[in-house]
Amino acid sequence: MYCQKCRTPVRLDASLEELNPAAFQLLTDSTAPPQQQFPSTTSSRQGRYNYLQDRRDDYHHALQNSQSPTFKRTVPSGRFNHTSAASYAKTGSKENPAMSFVMLTESQVVQTLSHHVEDEKADSPLSQKQTNVVGLRAPDENSLRSHEAEITTRLFEILSARSDIDHPICAECTELLVDGLQKRLGSTTRERDVYVEFLRRTNADIPSDEERLQALEALKVAREDESFSFAELERLEREKALMDQEIAALDEESHELDHTEEVFWRERNLFTVTLSTFQSERDGLDTRYDHDSKQLLRLQRTNVYNDTFCIGHDGYFGTINGLRLGRLSNPLVEWAEINAAWGQACLLLTTIAERLGYSFQGYRLNPMASTSTIEKLDYPQSNSTNDPSHLMRPRITPMELYCTGDLPLGLGFLHRRFDNAMVAFLECLRQLGEFVEHTPTQGTGVNAHGLKMPYDIRKDKIHDTSIKLSFNQEESWTKACKYTLTCCKYLLAHASNVNNAPRRSF
Repeated sequence: MYCQKCRTPVRLDASLEELNPAAFQLLTDSTAPPQQQFPSTTSSRQGRYNYLQDRRDDYHHALQNSQSPTFKRTVPSGRFNHTSAASYAKTGSKENPAMSFVMLTESQVVQTLSHHVEDEKADSPLSQKQTNVVGLRAPDENSLRSHEAEITTRLFEILSARSDIDHPICAECTELLVDGLQKRLGSTTRERDVYVEFLRRTNADIPSDEERLQALEALKVAREDESFSFAELERLEREKALMDQEIAALDEESHELDHTEEVFWRERNLFTVTLSTFQSERDGLDTRYDHDSKQLLRLQRTNVYNDTFCIGHDGYFGTINGLRLGRLSNPLVEWAEINAAWGQACLLLTTIAERLGYSFQGYRLNPMASTSTIEKLDYPQSNSTNDPSHLMRPRITPMELYCTGDLPLGLGFLHRRFDNAMVAFLECLRQLGEFVEHTPTQGTGVNAHGLKMPYDIRKDKIHDTSIKLSFNQEESWTKACKYTLTCCKYLLAHASNVNNAPRRSF
């Protein structure tokens, strides 16, 4: 036997092998449908159940007289391979005891049919083996086992026909089936409780005689209200018809107003376009006027000297046009930048002197970028100095306002020409400062005295700091260069404020 659910072999209980008719009847009666166990109280249902009971008696009577069912449940062998009858006869009941009686029956059938076949087939080895297997079984034992198997099969078929479960089933499938039935029992119990509660509420909601009288009175009042409401509804419908006529008239008037509004907005849009064009032209003219006014004001405030020579500072260094003038160990300034800065300072001093109409005494500045020079003019002394026809040419000594290489500071013989040029530049700056100080300034409103230099210059020192590199520290020389650029900036401011300065020659 196989489980009808998981198709695994099952072992039947020993009590099923020796079932008497009473036990068989008890097992089959226990699976009768509920309507057969619980007869109804009504007369119509009683007749139906009696009819079913009669049919049931006929069925049991026919079942007792029958030897085997007309249709047997076929159990496919899903987990086992099909072999021949000879292999089953060889293996016997040890490998598959439940199917042994089937093999014996087939053997008997084969043995019966073998008398009608040819002699060559009767002498085959397969027939001899089947004959030997049949000889091993006693006729009484075979019939007994076949009868027990038939009773068991009939019992399972009756149980399967009277329930939703196919028998036999194994223990594991039985447990799963019991769990499912318990869940269905719980769900059915809850549903029954809901129906009981609903029935209780329905019985509690049955109205009394007093409530019925009140309901009739309320119904009478409701019908009166209904008649009044119908009359009111007819009146409102008549009013609605009048209102629909007024709405139709107003719709026509609204269409006319929409057309008038469309014409108005079309004209207004045309006017808006024209106005926007005029406003755009006006805004363009205003913008151009504002731009030209700002440009004029910027040009009026423009100072060509400040734009040409921008003097400032970068930390400890003084700068002219972004070029640092000075030298420290950290950060280290290249000599090319220092020479370019001195060239810009020389050009600044020359430009201011030309602007103010001043000529330096004993010196001539030659601004040439990073290779600027200063020429010293020495006039020789002569006895006939009063004779203007005997003018002597001066002796010119060029001095280089740049350093040719990265030389260490503090060595005088290496920086002598560069030191002489810086001292000469400082002397020219002092002369131009004294000239500006003794010249009245008209643009600033100062009539007595002009601009005074911020730092005093005495020979090679400015504000008590020497401009020479020889025997001097880098910090001191950088500070003297910064003071020099500060004085140049003051002279640049004075030259910017002078409108028409008188030109003098010395």
